[in-house]
Amino acid sequence: MAKRIHLLEKKVAELIAAGEVVERPCSVVKELVENCIDAGATAVTVEIKNGGVRYIRVTDNGCGIAREDVPTAFLRHATSKVQTEDDLDAISTLGFRGEALASVAAVAHVELITRTSEEPMGTRYCIDGGEETLLEDAGCPKGTTILVRDLFYNTPARMKFLKKDVSEANAVASAVDRIALSHPEVSVKFIRDGKQERMTPGDGKLLSTIHAVFGRQFAQGLLPVDYTLGGVKVSGYISKPSASRPNRSMQSFFINGRYVRTRTAAVALEEACKGSVMVGKFPACVLNLTLNLALVDVNVHPAKIEVRFVNERPIFDAVYHACKNALGADAPAQEIDLSKVAKLVRAPAAETAQQLTLSPSSAAPQAPLPKRGVDRAVLQAPADISYAPSPVVSIPSIPKAPAAPPAPRNPGWDIVVEEETQKEPQTPPAPKPPAKPPFAPSKEPAPTTGSPSAREARLIGEAFSTYILLESGDELLLIDKHAAHERLLYEHIKSQAQLTPQLLLTPVTVTLDRESYAAVLENLDTLSSLGFETEDFGAGAVLVRSAPLQMDGQDAGDLVTEIAGKLTKNVRDLTPERLEWVYHSVACRAAVKAGDHSNPQELYDLAKRTLEEDVRHCPHGRPVAVRLTKKQLEKQFGRIP
Repeated sequence: MAKRIHLLEKKVAELIAAGEVVERPCSVVKELVENCIDAGATAVTVEIKNGGVRYIRVTDNGCGIAREDVPTAFLRHATSKVQTEDDLDAISTLGFRGEALASVAAVAHVELITRTSEEPMGTRYCIDGGEETLLEDAGCPKGTTILVRDLFYNTPARMKFLKKDVSEANAVASAVDRIALSHPEVSVKFIRDGKQERMTPGDGKLLSTIHAVFGRQFAQGLLPVDYTLGGVKVSGYISKPSASRPNRSMQSFFINGRYVRTRTAAVALEEACKGSVMVGKFPACVLNLTLNLALVDVNVHPAKIEVRFVNERPIFDAVYHACKNALGADAPAQEIDLSKVAKLVRAPAAETAQQLTLSPSSAAPQAPLPKRGVDRAVLQAPADISYAPSPVVSIPSIPKAPAAPPAPRNPGWDIVVEEETQKEPQTPPAPKPPAKPPFAPSKEPAPTTGSPSAREARLIGEAFSTYILLESGDELLLIDKHAAHERLLYEHIKSQAQLTPQLLLTPVTVTLDRESYAAVLENLDTLSSLGFETEDFGAGAVLVRSAPLQMDGQDAGDLVTEIAGKLTKNVRDLTPERLEWVYHSVACRAAVKAGDHSNPQELYDLAKRTLEEDVRHCPHGRPVAVRLTKKQLEKQFGRIP
């Protein structure tokens, strides 16, 4: 039997429609504050209690609402911002659908107090669950105040999906921050449970608002952006390469003063920063794109946070070149003082430690090489110049795991180091040194022998300050020292099942977005168990006083930001069994980096441990070593077909 079709009751229809606009308290605050800005307000105050579920108050000094229009304002699709169909092609206001007040009134107790400049007396209007309950005169200043109480009181199914009060309050704070950044000419005050948490100056200067929202440290690491291309103006700030972030949480984009999520602009920003920002880091930004209203469609989603462009290419190009231009202006070419360079190169040998010199007795005469387009004299250094080696970066010590079962040894390798035989004066034997950490670089020289046997690997040296070169028989072994060191550190940390903390010489200040900041404060004990002694520093920043033993201050700050991002995404199970990603991050940041110069003894010790423990992959899955055979090389040189 076919079911009859009927119209929904007004109350049911309004509840369904309200669910599209009002998802949680931050949705209510966003819609109400946007109405304040559309009304021409220069000062807006937002106050919430219990995360905004029980109480929201939004006050502005805008134009107000005429008394005869107050009941109409709460009807669905009633608005003063759109008159005809053509107006939808060029929307210049933040709101335009006429759904916000009706949606809020359908699921809460709402009270409105308003007065225009032409009216001697204000108006007080109350509406509960979409039904008008009171309309009377009220004394009030020019502007509008809206109070929203008991959100979702009549829709318990929606109420049970709300998060804790602190999480909802953090979401409201984030919405207020974004609106404040989008309109620096408006002073925005935010009060949470009776305590003022934020107030922007409203002086029209974006940098002042950024300073008020994110703090001084974040504001000092920004570069100004002001660029116009193809009718698209890009203005605002991006972070300096040195102030890059470990995630994208501090990227804010605005289209004609409206906060939006745009993949086009985000990709353009990151493409522009390639080569300037380290791999694994992301630029932060507060960028406003101003373009023709007809080229962007904001009528895509009820929350108006998604937009569509008629043509995305001009948007990408404008953001890309604007950011490139800002980064280029920050790094002007520097002049080189050749006289100072000459002094450094010709420094006396006595003043430079461990200089590389050639003994006249050991320098045997060589037959001249045939010329092949390059004069050999050009390749020879003058005799009176001595060269200091590149600075050496020590590889941090890695204690071995507890000696329960002995570490598996790869029987095919035994590293030796070939050295020139030199006569040295006999010295009395030194007393036996005390026991040292198993992976500390050895004090005694590496073992030396004559020609290596089939079971030995000769340490040749290091290529590109990254790869350790070993020769054994007909094979050449290349070890990625960063990957190998990272794996050894990871295995050690994992075997300890904890991270040993150490106090930092200088505490590190970490600036976070609103939700990450609150998540860290809620989980200070968790961070302490990971070796991070962290405390509230105010204004969206936390102070890191201690970090795991293997890390320095900068790496500790980045990892705290990464952990905060996980906590924000409700990844709160940080038990030892779920801490693989933390161990990975600590090991990766603490390991010796590609490009760091290491002395032969450190290379020997690292290669020895790598081969003894048969390390094959780093924690991220990259290979640690690559083998190259003599046959492969001879094919490259054409010695064999």
